[in-house]
Amino acid sequence: MVAVAFLVDFIAVGFFFYSYGVFFKAIAVEFGDSRFGVAIGITLTQSVGAVLAPFIGRALDRYPLKRIMAAGAVSMGLGFSLLSLAETAMHFYLILSIFIGFGAGAMGQLATSKLVSNWFVLKRGMALGIAATGISASGVLMPAVSAYLVTDFGWRQGFLVYGLITLVLVVPLVLRYVISRPEEIGQLPDGETEIARLPSTKAPLKTAEFLADRNFWILVVVIGLLFCVQGATLIHMVPQLTDRGYSLLSASLIASCTAAFGIMGKLIYGILIDRWDVRHAIWLAIVFQLCGQIIMLLTTSYTSFLIGACLFGFGMGGIVPMQGAIVGAAFGRASFGRVLGAMRPPMAILHLTGTPFAGWVYDKTGSYQIAFLTFILLYFIAAIIITGLKVNTKSSR
Repeated sequence: MVAVAFLVDFIAVGFFFYSYGVFFKAIAVEFGDSRFGVAIGITLTQSVGAVLAPFIGRALDRYPLKRIMAAGAVSMGLGFSLLSLAETAMHFYLILSIFIGFGAGAMGQLATSKLVSNWFVLKRGMALGIAATGISASGVLMPAVSAYLVTDFGWRQGFLVYGLITLVLVVPLVLRYVISRPEEIGQLPDGETEIARLPSTKAPLKTAEFLADRNFWILVVVIGLLFCVQGATLIHMVPQLTDRGYSLLSASLIASCTAAFGIMGKLIYGILIDRWDVRHAIWLAIVFQLCGQIIMLLTTSYTSFLIGACLFGFGMGGIVPMQGAIVGAAFGRASFGRVLGAMRPPMAILHLTGTPFAGWVYDKTGSYQIAFLTFILLYFIAAIIITGLKVNTKSSR
């Protein structure tokens, strides 16, 4: 199941999220040359996903995961294909909202985190970390692939290629291999043979119960702020570099290196989260991101920017597996989909402001400096708030 989650994350998140920055300027030229306008596109996609997340989360807890994930893959594949035919900015936004927004939510991190958490308890952090490397692996490969497609064929043909891959590869894979829970085939989580060796399974929580839990709201704010900064940084990284005179390929290589260090971050933090106080792991991730951001903001050389991007990528990599591991530990397998889904809408209020904010600042000032100074401040706020988190990831799950 970890391998399946890896590949699904590679496509569901990586194809769009890591490639969008490479497509960014070409789409802006096509539809009015406004970076704020193009940034709104990804914000709409993630907004729809956030609105639908509570419903998708409930469905993931109630129905076979393969059905939900396959529906998402079909929607996403059709969405990529239809983007290649968009004639106006409004068409572009509608396709992103309706098809990509639902598809990414139904087959992406919410679903894959639920799948892996069902199959692992004692080693959940490490398993989530390995699965989430699919996102970063896509980030290593896809910026350069996208740069090639945009440069030689155009952004429309690039999205068409992604649509066909999703429909032809992911849909059959999900239908064939996804099994919701190990108990369905006579196994137990972590490959255990005795139920007594596993921590007791928590009963499903009512909505009012987890909404009253302080940990729920601390995670919403902290993860929302970190996703806000990370998303804006990744989407605007390639445009920021090409503004400095570097080629699209050179800029995409830095994006790929960022993702490569994200792989290391996911693996290392995935292991740490099973052993450490989770607050220490998140603080360490924030420190790496903050150092990377400061270097990228102050440097004028390609090599220094690359170093900053790698530090940022390493810190960023740990956030996804940490979120899944904390939710699983605090609220249990039976409530995982519902809780994680319920987090998305309030989290989106913070998360989705970053990318359009950075685009708006650039349109107004011709520079990203004010935006990224603001993001540095958000890291300090997140670091302070996380002190209130009280979760023992090594206890009952």
